[in-house]
Amino acid sequence: MKKFLVFFLFFFLFSVPAALAQETPTPNTDADVTKHPNVAEPITITNPLNVSTPQLLIGRVINSILGVVGSLALVMFVYGGLIWMTSSGSSDQVKKGKDILIWAAVGLVIIFSAYGIIRFVIQGVGA
Repeated sequence: MKKFLVFFLFFFLFSVPAALAQETPTPNTDADVTKHPNVAEPITITNPLNVSTPQLLIGRVINSILGVVGSLALVMFVYGGLIWMTSSGSSDQVKKGKDILIWAAVGLVIIFSAYGIIRFVIQGVGA
């Protein structure tokens, strides 16, 4: 059961987000290479990050990290509920499951607070 839970966790943490995050490449209207190498035209390089300011880049990175942390909180809720439901009346297992659920809830409060504070700061710096 433990091996299955670990496999399930790794599958969803690494496979599913990677598959969902893939984007289809958009056709580039600007030429990366000039048509005639003897003509003195500037060669332009497109921005692969599609961000115009460092504040926007930092905001996207922080939002991505908070998304991963939120997913981990969801996994902890499921794990705590699973421990509690499979405790078979054992008071130690029930307490362990409740503690996991309580700390996952505290973690979510911290995550939402951090998201709100960071959003406020990034908007204040960027505006």
